[in-house]
Amino acid sequence: MKIERARVDDAEEILSLQKAAYQSEAEIYNDFTIPPLIQTLEGIRKDFENQIFLKAVIDGKIVGSVRAFIKEGTCYVGRLIVNPGFQNQGIGTQLMNRIEETFKEAERFELFTGHRSERNLYLYQKLGYQPFKKIKGNEKLTIVFLEKKFLK
Repeated sequence: MKIERARVDDAEEILSLQKAAYQSEAEIYNDFTIPPLIQTLEGIRKDFENQIFLKAVIDGKIVGSVRAFIKEGTCYVGRLIVNPGFQNQGIGTQLMNRIEETFKEAERFELFTGHRSERNLYLYQKLGYQPFKKIKGNEKLTIVFLEKKFLK
């Protein structure tokens, strides 16, 4: 497996993977209108303008991705995705480690997930992220914000 920076030409393949990967999240909350599922190709291409995307590639096929940007010392990490057929093989961990390396100047990293997304919460906490805030999204969803701080 190779992890490398994605290009805007990868947007269509990443969007397709994103929609497949987020089906399980939508099922947990019984909400198939979550932003990752309704994002458009135009929308993801626009995200490439101000975020760095990484991709995990096996045999020429993108099997995982993560994106992030830095603002005022905080790296905001979003949409860690792994092809459902390749989950639980360490790809998500490797993508997270690489995004932290990519933004090594950051003082802290921040991300969020849903309160019932147990696999995500387990992974992020295993990687050193700690919950610091919860926001009620709607009657079905509470958003859990997690952070990881680095001493400089």
